[in-house]
Amino acid sequence: MGPREIYPNAPLALAVVELRHTVTAALSEADQAALKGFLAEVFPLARPAPGAVSMTVTPAGVTNEQTPPSPRYMTRDNTASVTFRPDAIAVETTRYVRRSALRELLRLAVSARQEVAPADGLTRVGVRYVNEVRADIEGPADWSQWIIPDLTNIASLEAGANGHARSWQGMVVFGDQQQGVVLRHGNLEGYAVNPSGDLRRPTPNPGPYYLIDLDSFWTPEGETPTLDWSNIESRYDAAALNAHGLFEQLITDKYRREVLRRDQ
Repeated sequence: MGPREIYPNAPLALAVVELRHTVTAALSEADQAALKGFLAEVFPLARPAPGAVSMTVTPAGVTNEQTPPSPRYMTRDNTASVTFRPDAIAVETTRYVRRSALRELLRLAVSARQEVAPADGLTRVGVRYVNEVRADIEGPADWSQWIIPDLTNIASLEAGANGHARSWQGMVVFGDQQQGVVLRHGNLEGYAVNPSGDLRRPTPNPGPYYLIDLDSFWTPEGETPTLDWSNIESRYDAAALNAHGLFEQLITDKYRREVLRRDQ
């Protein structure tokens, strides 16, 4: 696998690697302290991730339950984090450089988890890239200059007196349940990744953008492998490269020349 071109003006707003594993008990305070010590050189800040709210409907009514916060550790510049949930490890960054750098953060997170409170098995490898494609447009039809017509031709449709399509969103699934890529796309306004969230990111002007959200994944078939780096590395690389290859097919040469390769 050779090096891929690093665009000076890439549209990537967020990169996430999620390793799902067999469910474990909640990490104790001692476990969390040990994790912090293990990660301190790269992720020195302990900043718990908020728990999720789940809704349960019963004959007696609807109840909302808040799950406990998950241990999360962040870099000092607040551009990368690792979160340990009872069923997953998630590494996120808003300052993605290349696949190998994110891979090293993932390796560190797996080593910490397995050193402190091991999980028994690997159930999914997911690599997600959230891109906000921004370019000069006067109307939705202009996206065809930057994004391939297969995604943007809907702009030419007309609904009588209502005129042409103004906005659209879609989802495309490649592959099967074991391995594939889920593409979510559409022309939107504002941001896909909140600039004022816990993870800091550059803040472009909040105008129109084209979303290219790629979730590339692998799941085991049959036997559940152990949560060891030897079972993760090649699958992470394959998932990331599948997403990269699809992204390159979704953009036009004009977008590469006039936007991606333009120095910021």
